[in-house]
Amino acid sequence: MRTVAVIDIGSNSIKLLVASQGENGRLVAKQLQALEARISTGLSAEQPRLSSEGIARGVAAVRELIEEAVAWQPEATVVVATSAVRGASNGADFCAAIQAETGLTVRILSGEEEAQLIGRGLLCDPKLTAERDFYVFDLGGGSLECIAFQDRKVTAEVSLPLGCVRLTEKFVARPALPFTADDQAAIAAHTRAALIAAHFSLALQGTAIGTGGTLTTARAILGARSGQVLEQISAELPVATLRELLEQIGGLPLAERKKIPGLQPGRADVFPAALATLIALADLGGFTAYRHSLYNLRWGVAAEALA
Repeated sequence: MRTVAVIDIGSNSIKLLVASQGENGRLVAKQLQALEARISTGLSAEQPRLSSEGIARGVAAVRELIEEAVAWQPEATVVVATSAVRGASNGADFCAAIQAETGLTVRILSGEEEAQLIGRGLLCDPKLTAERDFYVFDLGGGSLECIAFQDRKVTAEVSLPLGCVRLTEKFVARPALPFTADDQAAIAAHTRAALIAAHFSLALQGTAIGTGGTLTTARAILGARSGQVLEQISAELPVATLRELLEQIGGLPLAERKKIPGLQPGRADVFPAALATLIALADLGGFTAYRHSLYNLRWGVAAEALA
């Protein structure tokens, strides 16, 4: 089987997918891995710039994941970067550092390309083959991708600067303290304004499908509470459950959040803002639940590379 490796440089984490294409054309994951690197500190600044520490963490993570992928002997290794890199004034310097270290060229995706590839990846999910009309929302550290599907074809897409790292820096003045009602209200108002300004319609009568680390983390926390692994937790996450998680976890200071089983310490500071964003989005669209999928950008890039 043909095999490719995809490395996705996100704002909060850097992720690897090694995938092969089976005889039926369906993608099969050989290895999935993610490293917390948080290259995006300062993302909300008027002129965002990657720090030297962030660049070093990012280059080290990419190198480590490339070394992990070598065992599968991929015919190609594709490295893509999203919001944090495309928005940084020194994003090109970061890409040059990766090329110097690994010999690989980084493809910086535009917001439109990112949304399209997320949509393509979502269609690889075998559990969603029956879905015809639906939305996909992919919340990362730097941006929120919104995609509308009708009859399994993309009809609208937009990339918005609503990532959880960005909104935490912008609206949470004291992230080490409990997340407040004022923090949530500010994020909700900003999210609503951004969706309205983008003219992205939420009038489609369809399922809301969510991808990205926030819903993965929510399922992991719920699993840890019941002694189950993520895959044993229902992929259907009611918005009411997300509200309860925000109330329980957001009410804790950061030091206590970092101790919660299932919540990676590196995400503890931005997790409340991420939940608040998804809740605001659900309120605006009238969604009562998100259906979580693990098929996202990496899968879309792999499908493109193997096409």
